[in-house]
Amino acid sequence: MRHLGALLFLLGGLGALADVCVPEVDSKLVERLGQRLLPWMNWLSLEHLNPSIYVGLRLSSLQAGAREAFYLHILKLNYQQRLLGLAVDDDSSNNQAKPSMGQLALYLMALRANCEFVGGRKGDRLVSQLKRFLEDEKRAIGSNHKGHPRTSYYQYGLGILALCVHQKRLHDSVVGKLLYAVKHDQHLQQDRLSVDTVAMAGLAFICLEQSNLNPNQRHRITQAISTVRQKILKAQTSEGHFGNVYSTPLALQLLMNSSMPGEKLGRACLKARAALLASMQDGAFKNVLIISQLLPVLNGKSYVDLISPDCEAPRVLLQPAVETPSQTQELISVMLKVPHALQPYRHRISVPAGSSLEDVLKKAQELTGFTYETRNSLSGPFLTSVMGKEAGEREFWQLLQAPNTPLLEGIADYTPKDGQTIELRLVSW
Repeated sequence: MRHLGALLFLLGGLGALADVCVPEVDSKLVERLGQRLLPWMNWLSLEHLNPSIYVGLRLSSLQAGAREAFYLHILKLNYQQRLLGLAVDDDSSNNQAKPSMGQLALYLMALRANCEFVGGRKGDRLVSQLKRFLEDEKRAIGSNHKGHPRTSYYQYGLGILALCVHQKRLHDSVVGKLLYAVKHDQHLQQDRLSVDTVAMAGLAFICLEQSNLNPNQRHRITQAISTVRQKILKAQTSEGHFGNVYSTPLALQLLMNSSMPGEKLGRACLKARAALLASMQDGAFKNVLIISQLLPVLNGKSYVDLISPDCEAPRVLLQPAVETPSQTQELISVMLKVPHALQPYRHRISVPAGSSLEDVLKKAQELTGFTYETRNSLSGPFLTSVMGKEAGEREFWQLLQAPNTPLLEGIADYTPKDGQTIELRLVSW
């Protein structure tokens, strides 16, 4: 421990302690993560397009060659058509064509990842639309801060960050809502700190501080960055993750931008590095959104680097993974139950080993009269209705391993084990 303290002191003296927050990972592990993104770059339908994939690759040590440039081209064609079309007719009845605030923000960040500043008449309309999104959210929160964003504080912070990296100033009152939320814990979800939400807010604040876009709020912004850092460090688990394994990449993006490093930060980052490496070796990262947040961390980068991206940095060309056919068709049994639905449901479902929870739901729908509906998002499909019961405003269908352990992955990513009982529960937030 004495040697560790001396090392951290030396690093701090050299101004390099933030580098301790960058995990040292075998290049093959990094490559395998990147390979998980490649199939998504072949799915070019609107429901599968994900600007986060492009941002993550551009900030990583990997590249997808011509496929990467083509993916950005398709993003531009589809997002500009949808977004600018909506700007002309805000009363469009085609709900599927309406992008979320988060989608628009990530699209603008994808442009910046290619060293493009949004500009011109079309670009100005996109910026104006994102500013309108944020103004609408500000009104939903209310002047007394008693309300809530229609989306989330995560998307609110992401929107501010996207405009910041394009050097687009927001009114102090818009930034002020996020500052208040961080100070007064309005980013809590079900009485627990949402680490990814507070980390995204912190990244937005660091960008605002470095760009000095809201000088009247500078003191509050500096204080908020310190508050965010302390909240994240306090949320570290005994295993070393910040919040949980999937919120750790965004937390590390925040911590590696800390301007006042100390021994406490160094120890926390060293512990997080070990936990993250173990999770990677266990194959924990399957979700493309989380992978796209992790890859920059493994390259010592964060979303803040989009202020001045290095588009000439050498990156290793990714090759598609070689698929190895499965030799076994072993079946597992999963108990699926929905005790509080209009029609309570409980059935044991058999699926091949390695199936996702989504596969279990599909098999249940096929064989037992189970019904469900999903909606696509940037992090994958999520449940909107189960057994005829639709999630209302500020409600969602929570996935649990019975009796009360929330799953950290969505239906497309979670792989049930033989004999598990999975419960779907409608909860409020």
